Amino acid sequence: MTQTDTPDGRPAPEAPEQPEVAPRRVRRRRSRPETSARAVSTPRRISFWLGCGLIAAGLAVLGWVAWQFWGTNWQSQQRQDDVRSALESGWGDGQDVVRTEFGNATAILHIPRFGKDFAVPVLEGASDEVLAAGVGHMEDTPAGAAGNYVLAGHRVTHGEPFAELPSLQPGDEVIVETREASYTYVLDTGGEDLVIPFTETWVLDERPVNPDGGVQPPDDVGDQLITLLTCSEIFHTDNRSVVFGHLVASTPTSG
Repeated sequence: MTQTDTPDGRPAPEAPEQPEVAPRRVRRRRSRPETSARAVSTPRRISFWLGCGLIAAGLAVLGWVAWQFWGTNWQSQQRQDDVRSALESGWGDGQDVVRTEFGNATAILHIPRFGKDFAVPVLEGASDEVLAAGVGHMEDTPAGAAGNYVLAGHRVTHGEPFAELPSLQPGDEVIVETREASYTYVLDTGGEDLVIPFTETWVLDERPVNPDGGVQPPDDVGDQLITLLTCSEIFHTDNRSVVFGHLVASTPTSG
């Protein structure tokens, strides 16, 4: 009996062939090149810091706006208080002009329509320091004298003494208090009657005459005039609102 024969002498069946199994291939995950990772990381880092920069810039702008609209007003109120105190002290010593760190102070301005507590110092000139501590006297004409007593002030920020100038009406009083006397002027025009470009200087003349033949001081009010100037709009503008008035009374200061 051969190895392939069965006990009964028949040949043994051949075993079925086993299929060949292909070897399993293991795929390895390719790692990203280091340069690619850096390329992705760099734009993200730039975007992050750019966003931080924009946020910081926005906060800076908001801070600047807050300072302009609230901070400068608070600061100017403090300066006005200091100048008024210096004026009262200097007048008590017989000084007509009192030197302060913001300029030479000569008077205190009262406008009843702006409230009974409105009392803003008048300093000589129209520099930024002067206008941040009160109103500026722009011409040589002293209060109560013949000529044009010109006062300029901010309408917004830095104490904004002329914030309500557009509300002035003909007939309103403007009182200028000095060491020697209080001078009462009555307005001939309202706060919205005349708007001019800042380049027009005829309103500063001793006797203002409108070259266009429009609003100007009346001819029959005498030679002792007052002119108030401020920005015609709340925000930045090159135009000026102008109000004219004339002297009606002077009262010597008691004592």
